[in-house]
Amino acid sequence: MLSLRTAARSAPRFLTKAVRPATRSTTIFTTQHAARVARQTSAAFSTSVFRRAAAGEVDEELSAKLGSEIEYENDVKENEPLPASIKDFLENGPFEIQDTPGKEEVTLTRTFGKEKITIKFSIADLQNYDPDMFDEDSALGDEEHSHPSSQNPDGTAAAEEDLDDDRADAAVPCRLTVIVEKPGQPGALNIEATAQDGSIIVDNLYYFSDKSLAHGETGEAAHRAQGVYAGPPFGSLDEDLQILMERFLEERGVTQALAVFVPDYMDVKEQKEYLSWLEGLKKFIDA
Repeated sequence: MLSLRTAARSAPRFLTKAVRPATRSTTIFTTQHAARVARQTSAAFSTSVFRRAAAGEVDEELSAKLGSEIEYENDVKENEPLPASIKDFLENGPFEIQDTPGKEEVTLTRTFGKEKITIKFSIADLQNYDPDMFDEDSALGDEEHSHPSSQNPDGTAAAEEDLDDDRADAAVPCRLTVIVEKPGQPGALNIEATAQDGSIIVDNLYYFSDKSLAHGETGEAAHRAQGVYAGPPFGSLDEDLQILMERFLEERGVTQALAVFVPDYMDVKEQKEYLSWLEGLKKFIDA
């Protein structure tokens, strides 16, 4: 679910410009005199007028607005406790977190027996989320709202506001990349999954004979991975194989607890990054 701060920032904001009255010269020049004055002053105008401007006219107002945004974000941060899902997962879960300030991606790592498990997710999913873009599930949801069971007692259709509320409350789908490596093995598994509504949905399962392709940390590796056959779509696999693969991931920590943790942590991190961005921007404007 989107936080109140995120929802507030998504509201339209408008820039206003001060309307300045048009000025009109009352002095009339002859054509020859005007040309002569233009030749005499053109050089001075091009080299001195802009040089005399000490600062932009909007700088002070912009700095004040940034300051109010920073104050608002700090106030909300102080009054909004850290979600219990984050605290419990970090304190009691098996994963270590790597979260570099200023970076969009977050990494979780752990060992499971001899294996190394790496899970990656990014706040870019939160920033790019558009609740108005419907997938198949949303389309089905619209049909349910048009069904007689969703109508008011008098037979009229349910209010559109109810549907809008459902969209606002919809959880943001968070993409996960799960990488499983084994010592002495050149290959690795790469599993693409989605965390949403407290569940993990496996989207794709890849096996790469070169583990560097599973990580895709460089542009070259990502390009090479695109041309490698790494397996069929997960949904086309035998149903029993799909179930066993899901249990395989659950044993390694890809569980409901992770599905709850990731969206909450993404929201908290996005707010931290936004506050840091505001502070850096204000510092630059004030310099």
